[in-house]
Amino acid sequence: MFDFAVFGSLFLTLFVIMDPPGITPIFLALTSGRPVKVQRRMAWQAVCVAFGVIAIFGICGQQILDYLHVSVPALMIAGGLLLLLIALDLLTGKNDEPKQTKDVNVALVPLGMPLLAGPGAIVSVILAVQKADGAAGQVSVWAAIVAMHVVLWITMRYSLVIIRVIKDGGVVLVTRLAGMMLSAIAVQQIINGVLQVVAAA
Repeated sequence: MFDFAVFGSLFLTLFVIMDPPGITPIFLALTSGRPVKVQRRMAWQAVCVAFGVIAIFGICGQQILDYLHVSVPALMIAGGLLLLLIALDLLTGKNDEPKQTKDVNVALVPLGMPLLAGPGAIVSVILAVQKADGAAGQVSVWAAIVAMHVVLWITMRYSLVIIRVIKDGGVVLVTRLAGMMLSAIAVQQIINGVLQVVAAA
């Protein structure tokens, strides 16, 4: 009742796309300056949001995209633009949102989506669910999705120890580094979307 090949393939694909090690500096930058309990809650919320989005698209993703007449490249470009806006805020050090609102937004956007549950992860899950044969294949696919989100939660949950070590100066450095990395990810995502549009034309 379990296909290890399907599990391993999807888990590795999601690991590369969702990139738990790479999300660490971005998570630290977006949650710096908050109480530890709030940071832990935000890590949990981000993972729950990502899993919810992935699960919804895994169950009826193709139908949603078809109904809205949205193509995968359009989804990639939109996600890239959203990430680019967040990256610019990190690079310029803008911090003028109300704290409570910002806490909620950071956990939902951009952490939950589109950083974790981005277009790449969504498309990979849609394809994996469609290709899975029988009950064993479906169980393996969903086990890989759950395992990936457990890894993401553990990574963000214990990355908070880094904040206590690097102090405020280090947090500023990590924030700028995260902004630069995030802007590169965003631009690459936009380029990939544009290239797919051109190739399909």
